[in-house]
Amino acid sequence: MLIDTHSHIYTEDFSHDFDDVIQKAYNNNVKKIILPNIDSGTAKHLVDVSNSYPHLCYPLMGLHPTSVDEDYKQELEAVEYWFDKHNFYGVGEIGIDLYWSQTFVKQQEDAFRFQVRLAKNKNLPIVIHVRNSFDEIYKIVEEEQDGSLRGIFHCFTGSKKEARKIIDLGFLLGIGGVVTFKNSDLDKVISNFDLSNFVLETDSPYLAPEPKRGRRNESSFLVYIAQKVAEIYDVPVEKVAEITTANARNLFGI
Repeated sequence: MLIDTHSHIYTEDFSHDFDDVIQKAYNNNVKKIILPNIDSGTAKHLVDVSNSYPHLCYPLMGLHPTSVDEDYKQELEAVEYWFDKHNFYGVGEIGIDLYWSQTFVKQQEDAFRFQVRLAKNKNLPIVIHVRNSFDEIYKIVEEEQDGSLRGIFHCFTGSKKEARKIIDLGFLLGIGGVVTFKNSDLDKVISNFDLSNFVLETDSPYLAPEPKRGRRNESSFLVYIAQKVAEIYDVPVEKVAEITTANARNLFGI
């Protein structure tokens, strides 16, 4: 059994064939899918999808850094509202993104720290979006780490040194389609660490793995990522599934 620890299959990209996508995932042994939220505009549909597939889809609630702007405090109020209304398995997708824009750096940092503390108060894991912002993220997580903070550095594509720092903080690395790309050296980086430090993810509809690169990504494609990781470690794919699934189950309590 595989667990896709990061998938946005509740978005409009899947509105015309959602049930087929779910069935294909299940047929490919992806038996649980973690759904991180984006912002107040996606929350209702996220919850509806999770309610429709309660034993397959597990929702997270949070404010994505690229949705942080002048009214971010209202967005954070919406996050708190949803936590009062529904059961969630973590706080996410949260973080700092300095790739697209640096206009709201201070607001992104504030929103991230707020949601980290929310997770600690609720004893929930966090799923962190890091893009051109490792140092900023690491500083906040290190400061907030009191022994209870846990989660995933989503879509890890960093260096061996960064991987070690993440692991030493008590976090897992989310390994997705990038590990299958021919121009990526992620395989060389992760081979330095034990499988117990990883979970698998698709980040659907983005970053489809080889041999599906360039297409809309979906949770059933997680098998290609698992196969690549098995190849890197020279172990059966069943071993990769066993360890990464256990990691995800322990983290999210599913």
